[in-house]
Amino acid sequence: MALEQNWRWFGPHDPITLQEIRQTGAIGIVTALHHIPIGDVWSVDEIVKRKQVIDSAGLYWSAAESLPVHEDIKKHKSNYRRYIENYQQSIRNLGQNGINTICYNFMPVLDWSRTDLKIVYKDGSITTGFRSTAFAAFDLFILKRKGARQIYTSAQYESAWRYFEGLSASPKDKLTATILLGLPGSLEAYSLAEFSLALDEYRAIDDSELRANLHDFINYIIPVAQEAGVRMAIHPDDPPWSLLGLPRIVSNKQDIKQILGVIDTPANGLALCTGSLGASIENDLVDITKSFASRINFVHPRNVIRNANRDFTETHPLEGDIDLYGVLKALLLEQQRRTDERCVDTRLPMRPDHGLLMKTEQNREGIYPGYSLQGRLRSLAELRGMELAIRRSLSLP
Repeated sequence: MALEQNWRWFGPHDPITLQEIRQTGAIGIVTALHHIPIGDVWSVDEIVKRKQVIDSAGLYWSAAESLPVHEDIKKHKSNYRRYIENYQQSIRNLGQNGINTICYNFMPVLDWSRTDLKIVYKDGSITTGFRSTAFAAFDLFILKRKGARQIYTSAQYESAWRYFEGLSASPKDKLTATILLGLPGSLEAYSLAEFSLALDEYRAIDDSELRANLHDFINYIIPVAQEAGVRMAIHPDDPPWSLLGLPRIVSNKQDIKQILGVIDTPANGLALCTGSLGASIENDLVDITKSFASRINFVHPRNVIRNANRDFTETHPLEGDIDLYGVLKALLLEQQRRTDERCVDTRLPMRPDHGLLMKTEQNREGIYPGYSLQGRLRSLAELRGMELAIRRSLSLP
């Protein structure tokens, strides 16, 4: 038994083909039906259609990532109950077709946040990163969000102003476009006006209210998932701290403990994204992995270089500040426990996440930031080698 090696594929419009993916050594595909509007049901017909494409390439559909949660569910607004009913039906339809891992998140407005998508890494590859000063400059002087000044110290405000003053028009536009970038699988993004309106919808929603809405959502979907033979996996906030005054409720060990405690069942689980949680120096990823090992349903191993100022840069798996060796060791021991105790599902799917863009692919069009072929291939190779070494050292089969 080994961690199941999978690959994220954005569907027929992904410039990386299933034939290329098969040659990486991955056996499963992680994908989503990005063409279906958020909130609509993923029909059996559409699921089967996608599944047949994957099957015909000699791979299989391992996990759905992501089945997006409509913003009205997060806000408990308008017809949010109808959207929950649609979500329940999508879970049933996926389970009926053998897709038994579903990743989702509860991040308001933005799915992830970066301030630079084209950082030149030390080996010449391209990576992504987050600089708190640049983000503050956007918040204060480009977005000009009401109430923004109150959340920054005087030193942070002055640093952001100096940064902003040093930017010409083109870098300002680039920073704005980067922050407003759309969901993975789509290069569509908010306009500045649309983004401001989206933020305004959350002005009266704090951490406590958003957490209550998430817990309510969990109470609706997990019984359906159990019945359908599906394991849900909530993805952590990326990055794991509040931005733009928005609430964040999946950012640390205490948040995860509360979420998994809403319904104590393997169907209510965690997507362990080491890069998202690991962006904060306050999160000990080995401890988090060990603490919630029995409830980890999906794994995104990646690494970052980070600091106390809440800056981080994504790196190759073996080069960052996160102890991925310790994380993988804890996961492999957990998988062995599941096997020894004859758990119903011992499968532990993982995928290489956010690979760096190598020189030979830098002119390849249509690649979403972090989702190159060769960068993720290197990540998968490093993770595969590390796993083998750990298994040998522990005498695991």
